[in-house]
Amino acid sequence: MTDARRLGADEATFIAAVRAEDSGRFALLTERHRRELQVHCYRMLANYEDAQDMTQETFLRAWHKRESFKGHAALRTWLYRIATNACLDFLEKRNDRTPVPSGLPDPDSEVPYLQPYPDRMLPEDPQESVVARETIELAFIVAVQHLPPRQRAVFILRDVLGWPASTAADALELTVASVTSAVQRARVTMREQLPDRRLDWRSPATHELSNEERAAVTSYIRAHERNDLDGLTALLRDGLRFAMLPDPGTVTTTAKAAVDGWVSGGLFQRGHDDWRGIPTTVNRMPAAALYLRAPDAPEYRLFAIAVLHVVDGKIAELTGFDAADKPWLDLPPTR
Repeated sequence: MTDARRLGADEATFIAAVRAEDSGRFALLTERHRRELQVHCYRMLANYEDAQDMTQETFLRAWHKRESFKGHAALRTWLYRIATNACLDFLEKRNDRTPVPSGLPDPDSEVPYLQPYPDRMLPEDPQESVVARETIELAFIVAVQHLPPRQRAVFILRDVLGWPASTAADALELTVASVTSAVQRARVTMREQLPDRRLDWRSPATHELSNEERAAVTSYIRAHERNDLDGLTALLRDGLRFAMLPDPGTVTTTAKAAVDGWVSGGLFQRGHDDWRGIPTTVNRMPAAALYLRAPDAPEYRLFAIAVLHVVDGKIAELTGFDAADKPWLDLPPTR
């Protein structure tokens, strides 16, 4: 994480605003960091709504602690430190923020509080380390949750944002040796949780969807709109990983078994056979917002968001989110 391009001017202006008790100038200087701080809180918490709350908490704490800022570190670094500790305080109070075993043959654990992150809320001119696709995808966010909170914070500051060990240690009131040990343990866990993913987060990142990903989400929507069982089955890889949050359980299954299970649950049966979809992106991943029209209803209502991980043109992972009656992602509630 590099602050050199802004070091100096922002800090001097911020200190002047603090001395003048200029809350308006204070807000202008801190607000520009909102989106990247929110992404940081999201990585810590895996929940979009909680990340919004903790970002606001960060600004409140920054105002109350404004006199403590002396310009020895960049303003951005100071805000990240406050945000990190706000998240750690939140996690200490919320015992339900620890993943629980699924009880399924799959060894992974569940993160029932996981929410998707809308791409429109990512920083508009991001540093690579802030929103590299590999560090915002759902699989990464879930994997990070398996780290103890303080180890999680160390890992994100060191390996995702690229902070020096001494800076991370200062932010978390740890020794450099403790930070080094924590990040080494975190890397082992992340390799276990993400065996098939690229783990080099310092190399150039992918941001845009591939043509295969765009085609897959379009075909997924079309299969729903046409009640096309064969088309839907053909889109899925055998070994599909499927979860529907907030229901517990991640299932690894064949394409046919997955579709058969969905059909037995009512898919394409009366009441679940009149679909429309909107392609979108969340967590820099292809996603489909699915709208369902009940029999004799005048309009389609937002029903679910399906986030897809596409490999070789087929859907390898599908994470569904219940979106009924939820104003998520600024999607229209009806169509």
